[in-house]
Amino acid sequence: MLKHRGFPGRLPGTDYQFTIRRENKAGATPLKARERYADRRPADREADAGFLLALWKHFGEEPFERGNLDAGRLSWLLGREVVPADEPFDPESYEARLRIDAARARESFPEVFDDAG
Repeated sequence: MLKHRGFPGRLPGTDYQFTIRRENKAGATPLKARERYADRRPADREADAGFLLALWKHFGEEPFERGNLDAGRLSWLLGREVVPADEPFDPESYEARLRIDAARARESFPEVFDDAG
């Protein structure tokens, strides 16, 4: 499992996790797109925005390996702002490659790109 050095481990000042410490010996937690409803708590939306900002600053539009990125946090963005970079895509692999769909991400989280430049 690739560890993304320099990537923040969590949203500052919160317990919202962005990375995992060690590989699950039983296999990677499967990634699956999660539905974001309009009534989500503001803190949850802030965590999504913070994670997307960290992804953008670390990888930009380049494809990246899932590695030690948290499956739960990725799943909130999967299929919208974060999409598979390769086909076939294995949602149960630490080596699965993803990329940010910049147009969709700007539409969903304009505040992230206003801050990121």
